[in-house]
Amino acid sequence: MTPNEPMVSHRWLSLGVMLLLAACSVGMSHAPVTSSAGARADTDACRPPPLKQRLFLRGTMTTWTLREDLAFRYVCDAYLLNVDLQGAHTFRITDERFSGGVSFGAPPESASLHAGTAVALHAADARDAQNLAFAFEGRHTLRLAFVDGKPLLTIGPRTFHDPADTPVVDPRALSLRFDSRAPADKSPFGALRDGSTVDFALHAATGVDAVTLVIERRRLEGPQEVLDYSPLARVPLTRTAHGGRDAWRGSFSFDAIGVYGYYFIADIGGRRYAYGNNADPVYWTRELGSNGLGAVTPLADDVPVRRFRQTIYRGDFRVPDWAPDIVYYYIFPERFRNGDARNDPRPGPRTFHDASVEVHADWLQTPFRPGSGDGSDELHGNDFYGGDLDGITQRLDSIVRLGANTLYLTPIFSAASNHKYDTADYRHVDAHFGGDAAFARLVRAAEKRNVRIVLDTSLNHTGSDSIYFDRYANHAGIGAFDGGTIHPESPYASWYHFDPAAPDADHRYRGWAGARDLPELDKSAPGWRAFAYGAPDSIMKRWLDRGASGWRMDVAPWIPDDFWREWRSAVKGHRADALAVCETQFEASKFLLGDEFDATMNYVFRNAVEAYANGSDARVVYRNLELLRETYPRQALFAMMNLLSTHDSPRALYDFGWRDAHDDAATVARAKQRLRLAAFFQMTYPGAPTVFYGDEVGVTGGEDPFNRVTYPWPDRGGRPDLQLRETFRRLIALRNAHAVLRHGSLDAPLYIDEHVIVLLRQDGANQAVTALNNDALAHAVTVTLPQPLHDATFADGLSKARVRAHGATLTFTVQARDGRALFATARDR
Repeated sequence: MTPNEPMVSHRWLSLGVMLLLAACSVGMSHAPVTSSAGARADTDACRPPPLKQRLFLRGTMTTWTLREDLAFRYVCDAYLLNVDLQGAHTFRITDERFSGGVSFGAPPESASLHAGTAVALHAADARDAQNLAFAFEGRHTLRLAFVDGKPLLTIGPRTFHDPADTPVVDPRALSLRFDSRAPADKSPFGALRDGSTVDFALHAATGVDAVTLVIERRRLEGPQEVLDYSPLARVPLTRTAHGGRDAWRGSFSFDAIGVYGYYFIADIGGRRYAYGNNADPVYWTRELGSNGLGAVTPLADDVPVRRFRQTIYRGDFRVPDWAPDIVYYYIFPERFRNGDARNDPRPGPRTFHDASVEVHADWLQTPFRPGSGDGSDELHGNDFYGGDLDGITQRLDSIVRLGANTLYLTPIFSAASNHKYDTADYRHVDAHFGGDAAFARLVRAAEKRNVRIVLDTSLNHTGSDSIYFDRYANHAGIGAFDGGTIHPESPYASWYHFDPAAPDADHRYRGWAGARDLPELDKSAPGWRAFAYGAPDSIMKRWLDRGASGWRMDVAPWIPDDFWREWRSAVKGHRADALAVCETQFEASKFLLGDEFDATMNYVFRNAVEAYANGSDARVVYRNLELLRETYPRQALFAMMNLLSTHDSPRALYDFGWRDAHDDAATVARAKQRLRLAAFFQMTYPGAPTVFYGDEVGVTGGEDPFNRVTYPWPDRGGRPDLQLRETFRRLIALRNAHAVLRHGSLDAPLYIDEHVIVLLRQDGANQAVTALNNDALAHAVTVTLPQPLHDATFADGLSKARVRAHGATLTFTVQARDGRALFATARDR
């Protein structure tokens, strides 16, 4: 559940909350001899920072992710931040906490800022304040000062000298070089089993006096809002001379699983420098740095150190054998197909909390968005079309013909909303989806076709209108907050957080990130843990026994890690080949150590591939995927849920430029060409490609709820793009036909430039070269092959055309916004 605009009203309540990703442990810099305007200052005029918390700029410039390079520094009398941004952005200034902390926005009358004009900020929670808005034009300084206790924000030309921007000029320091993916610098490569010893070598010109390798260990707790490293070891490195340069070498043994950080301290001519990670931003991720080639910075208290990251996982970490072969078909059940109109929701009193549902008479009508003027009521998540599980069963053969072999269903358990993340009863399928009998029919039909089913639920919160909470007294029994009153005698009372002294019902319990219809569960409660996964008839085990093959777990980062460790043990102990997938957006190696999850929803992949298909520089965006190749255990990387569209983000076609029916034919054609390229990337890359229902027939749509439109069935008046569907079918068939695309090794690109990415994949005797081109023009590409492929002949997996290598050289053409998969033929391998 991941809304994209966490700061506006409460439209996100049907989804959960945006990841308000949080801060690491680096402290704020104080510079008492420099004023916030950048000039020398009278230290008597300086004041201590008015807030204990660090402050960050968070907004559309980073998809609302907190990022370390957008942290303010407190200098003398104000918080300062330099940015280099282009275009109009909306944003806030917040602290590092997930919710309930500092959040500065603007009152409605002054949301838009003007350069050089101070604006009084409005401190409020995420449901009240306006987002700030400003049209950036490059380099600016943001200045937040507190005058008589009131925060004033000014954005103007860059005037702040940030110590972190001080360039390194010593040629000996600039000669330092370490690449975490180069075998000569670090060996072995990538994520490693516990007990592994790693050899390090930092290379430099002569004249470096000493080098120390610093090893730190990350605190494994919660999401990115807890991002804290503790010192573990300092390893003096030994100098060896070679070819006029020096190599500083040393080793370290990583005995325990975890996520580690490391960097080098170099002593040069009486000064100290840090050689650490680069400053590359990583999609959705708080920490900067994509590993690979690092960067040197002065070692000083006011200059943050960026760590290279090293993952150490359990030696017995296994994922199900079937995971790398998955092709998901991802369904939001309420919008896929109405298979039985008799179970459709009906408007009426108390059919949605203490109000009514809304029902669309037209299957193709646009989803309602309260407050948009579309004629709907003011409630979120209460409009229905009648999609159900029988609708999926009836179209299962079509899904199989597409090539998918695994259904991922967003929640199907009883719940008031259309999205079902507000669970009312974990024990039963929602009656409007056909109830438990409909699930049994779907399981039987899926098993006959060798299709697996992965279910989705949240163990972080229930619905307020549930048998466990029952705020509206709609259920039998005694809920923990039955009828709006706390009931300590309820069997579920210990599952929730209550405050009996609060002045009104809305504040007597803890809502998930303030959402009153999602009362947050106390994950430490023994009764809740037993019900969820511990007892023999627990929810997790019950649905595996009823036919599910695994779980995708909602908002996993905000549930304690010890909960997930117990959960994994219970799930895997009950069924060893059950798949365990978590919902995360950021680089998620901390969940992939062998003690929590097998894989995650790969939003980093999604953003990188969409940016690439939209024309971004391949050399820049591919660094995100290289980071995952290095930090994720191989078995997890090959089980990733590789996404494009999701029910929490705009559809891929929307991101590729096709916004609505008013777009011209050229715009639509270009968007579909980009989608084909992105799908080609999915199908030829390790991990489980995931097709969101309708993408394959040209469905587009923006933010929730427009990404959750209905499937355009012809018998309901829809016009599916069958040519696009055939493209998807052929690409999926390509993947299914060639095990090397699913299981083959993944190394650094064989070739990469601004537009073209070429990968070599090897699986025993099977070898393939895959290539992608995001340019509007075709590109001829020449690559150098390893010795076993010299003079080999390759067959194109789609066109069947043959290409022959001349010695070590292979030359071929990749068409505009297209890809090729070339397989070494049997006689040449």
